[in-house]
Formats: sequence, C-alpha cells, structure tokens
Amino acid sequence: MQQPIRRRGRPRGTKTLQQPPTIQALDRAIDVLEALASHQGMTLSELAAHLEQSIATMHRVLAALERRNYVESSGERQEWFVGAEAFRLGSAFLRRTNIVESTRSVMRDLMASSGETSNLGIERDGDVLFVSQVETHESIRAFFPPGTRAPLHASGIGKALLSAFDDERLEVFLRTAALAGFTERTITTASELRDAVKQIRERGYSLDDEERIIGMRCVGATIFNGYGDAVAGISVSGPTIRMPDARVLELGSWVVKAAAEASRTLGARL
Repeated sequence: MQQPIRRRGRPRGTKTLQQPPTIQALDRAIDVLEALASHQGMTLSELAAHLEQSIATMHRVLAALERRNYVESSGERQEWFVGAEAFRLGSAFLRRTNIVESTRSVMRDLMASSGETSNLGIERDGDVLFVSQVETHESIRAFFPPGTRAPLHASGIGKALLSAFDDERLEVFLRTAALAGFTERTITTASELRDAVKQIRERGYSLDDEERIIGMRCVGATIFNGYGDAVAGISVSGPTIRMPDARVLELGSWVVKAAAEASRTLGARL
C-alpha cells in the first residue's frame, strides 16, 4: 500500500503545533543579550538573578557568546557588556534603509539651530524605535540611545507618526492599543488622542508635554519618502526649563523645516 505523503521539514510522527517549538539554548542566549543591552554592565551573579537562572548556566551562555565576540567582560567588578559583534549584527537592520545616513546632516543642523538634542525614530510593532540621535552640548539633556523604544501615544515622534496614519488605520490603533499612563499628563483615552492627532495635522508638528518623563518635552514631525509614505519621525527634546510654552512654536517651525528637508533627501516632493 502506498505510504501517505509526508511534508518535508517535519519529523515523522510530529503533530501540528499551535505554538512554534523553541530552542532553549538559543532562547537563553537571546535573553542574555537583551538583558545586557538594557543595563550598563552586569556581573555574572546579577545576570543570573535577573534572568532567574543558575550561575553555572549563565556562565556557559556567556562563554559561548564571548567566543563569538557577542559579549565582553571588563572592569574591576568583572561586568559583562554587549560586544562588538552584536553591534555589527544589529547594524544590519539600519543598512536596510538609508534614512539614518541621509538625515544625519539634517539632525546636526537641527541640534545646532535649536540647541537641543535631535532624534530620529521609526515605527516598529506599535512603538517608536529610536535609530539615531545628535546630542546637545548642554549638561542637562534627553538621551535615547539607538534601540530605545517608546509607545506611539506618549512620544513626540510617535504622535507625529500617528498623525500620518489614514483614518481607518488610526481608528484600528485607537481601538486596540493599550494607552498606558506614565505621568499625569499622558494621553490615555482614544478621544483625547484623536483630538491630539487632529491638532498635529493642523499645525504640522507634535508635542510630548511631559507625557513620558516629567520635566522633559519633545517636539516632532513626520518624514516622508518619495512614495509619500511616512517612514520616520524627527524631533528635538529637552528639559521644560529650556522649552517653555513661548518657545514651542519656534521649535515646531525648526522641526517641520528639518522634516521637510529630510523628506526631500529621500525623494519626497513637498
């Protein structure tokens, strides 16, 4: 009798799974990299406690990653850090687009004219992913290193990107997004966020008014490519003491101008 046809790539006798199988060693290695990326150095014992794993297990994972230069150890406390190879691998994501390279001079000019830190972010999985920053020379400044994420509804770039959503996509977001509160100023209702988006579309720039961090403000605008797609957002951020209400309008005009210039470098016709 003819044997039933078996799909390639699935072991004999394996049933269809509701969830994809995991590789424990790979999961642990990724957990280690993510933990180190979110901390400014961790000792072996700190890492083991943070991930709720044994010291012996974490030592084996770190040793394997160190051999490939994905982690490195330094300092008197023998702290572990993300290594150069992890940075090189992560940089492949940025090489998929020329946004970072094309907007670098625009960001430098924006920082010089405004005196505040300029930021570049893109939308990923319902968050803003910061991919580039030019820091101000002021001692008190905002700091969003590449790889930092922020929710769309509570960031200047995020709200600028939301303003570029068509109405249907915006309504889907408003129905499904968890509008978490971070400060007493955070927008946490769909009606408030809908009104904020309408205002952004009218004036051309967004404002994060201490909605994620008390004492910090951010003014953002959307960057478009040659097809008219919103591909990124650019912003300036700084302490409220240097960004009072009277200065927001001026900063908004600079950010809108920078966004337009960055859009033109990507082929947009404005």
